Amino acid sequence: MHTRFKVWIGVVLVGLAAFVAAALILPQSFRLTAITDVAETLLLASGTASFVPLLIRSKGRLRLFWTLIILGLSFWLSYQLLWTCYEVFLRIDVPDLFTGDVILFLNIVPTMAALALRPHVKRDEYAARIGRLDLVLLLVWWLYLYFLIVIPWQYVVARVDTYNRNLNVLYLIEKLALLVVLAISWAGSKGHWRKLYASLFGMSLSYSAGSAIANWAIARNAYYSGSIYDVPLACSMAWLTWIGLTTNAQPAETEVPEVAKDYGVWVARCGMIAVFSLPLFATWAITDSAIPPRIRVFRLVSTLAAAFVMGGMVFLRQHLLDRELIQLLADSEKSFESLKRLQAQILQSEKLASIGQLVGGAAHELNNPITAMLGYSDMLLATELGANQQALATKIGHDVRHTKSLVASLISFARHAPAPKSPVDLNTLARTAIKITQSQWETLKIRPQVELDAQLPRVIGDSNQLLQVCLQLLGHALHSTNESNSVLTIQTKRDGPSCLLLISSIQTPASANQPDGADEAAKDGLGLSACQGILQEHGGSLSREQAGGALVMRVELPAGDAPLVKPNPATVPVLWQSRPFA
Repeated sequence: MHTRFKVWIGVVLVGLAAFVAAALILPQSFRLTAITDVAETLLLASGTASFVPLLIRSKGRLRLFWTLIILGLSFWLSYQLLWTCYEVFLRIDVPDLFTGDVILFLNIVPTMAALALRPHVKRDEYAARIGRLDLVLLLVWWLYLYFLIVIPWQYVVARVDTYNRNLNVLYLIEKLALLVVLAISWAGSKGHWRKLYASLFGMSLSYSAGSAIANWAIARNAYYSGSIYDVPLACSMAWLTWIGLTTNAQPAETEVPEVAKDYGVWVARCGMIAVFSLPLFATWAITDSAIPPRIRVFRLVSTLAAAFVMGGMVFLRQHLLDRELIQLLADSEKSFESLKRLQAQILQSEKLASIGQLVGGAAHELNNPITAMLGYSDMLLATELGANQQALATKIGHDVRHTKSLVASLISFARHAPAPKSPVDLNTLARTAIKITQSQWETLKIRPQVELDAQLPRVIGDSNQLLQVCLQLLGHALHSTNESNSVLTIQTKRDGPSCLLLISSIQTPASANQPDGADEAAKDGLGLSACQGILQEHGGSLSREQAGGALVMRVELPAGDAPLVKPNPATVPVLWQSRPFA
């Protein structure tokens, strides 16, 4: 607790001690009345001000809670100021039919509304909107009770005894209702909130007991302002300052994570009970022959007015409820459609997984005969053959190697899984791929022209997967060329936040005349689709362009110092021929 708060509490305790000393020592006099009335006013003002810092630090439903608490205390303080004005400044007794009594009655209503908000329990927005309307309905009902039972004997037919009796009974019922709500809140909370509700319960109990003792003394003509019977009331007023300065209640989300379920139902039921009680009160007003006709008519008019107001609130509540139900139905339908789409995606993923397992098994079975064919073709090339035979043997070896590369792509496609990524030098990958494919381009008498950017930054990715991409693209370029003494250009460079790998080759007239490269796409589609999937996972892309007789394949990857673009999880690589490049 801050030092200024300790000083504040010390001053309040000194004021309370002065009040008790004056009540015990001074006889009944104007001086005693003035001292005790002013002291009670200052104690109430201190208690009200002590809750202001809590209001400033809070927000949302918690701010509304403290606003209602301060509003209730302000009503109480206003009533005490009126009392002090009559007894101290005007030096007259407070009238028996005091108009300010309604302020005293109203001070408990905002407090009960604040407690009904239950800020210690997390609630959804729907429950908060409907719940606030239920609270207003109950508050209107309390005001209706005051107009029904107390007001007629004050303004319609003035009877002091009946007015005081009805006011005391109704005020006692209101205080008991407040104590019950405080006890329920105390039992259903924990932490700082439990301490707060316990303190408010003790303060309210002290105030209720003091009021009962003062009424008992008034009935026996033993009460006067500033008497010993006012000490419990002064203690409850001083207690307010202690509660306000020592409270450190947190928002509901940090105290109780559960969402209240039954509470909103009971508040709504109480609201409905309040509505259904109106006909009972109207019947009572009609059948009570002991009251004057003017009061009977006043009560009937008050009941009709309350029925009109509360009926309109019930209609509004039902309208809000219907709108919420329609929204919930729409959300449910949307969730159901999303669930259906998700089920379809899961089914498709399972099918793709099954196809991948099948393709992987078949590719493994094909590896052995292809390896044997490759060995036999190399042995055949090592023998003495004629020119035509040598060309055919070379063609066989080239096609077998291409088939082996395709099978490797099938296995990679079937076993494709995310791999850990690290900085990778794209220039090193290009050199490695050129070295691995050396036998292919030497056999075809193709000359590689390498143009690598020495200042090229590293890319973030899996080196094995990116090397597979380079090998697949080089193989595709060599297969598309198939022309002796041609040039295969491999180039790397930076383009803004991206690193580029460009592979250019001169196509044969036969392959260049094929529409959109359909035959080549059919032959190499699965391997290039696997490349596309790998690059998408690395935040990159792959495109193919044909300019005249040249085929240019462009690989774009984000540089290591650029943000990585996450791939779309729903993207599934498709066959190359079904997704032509731009």
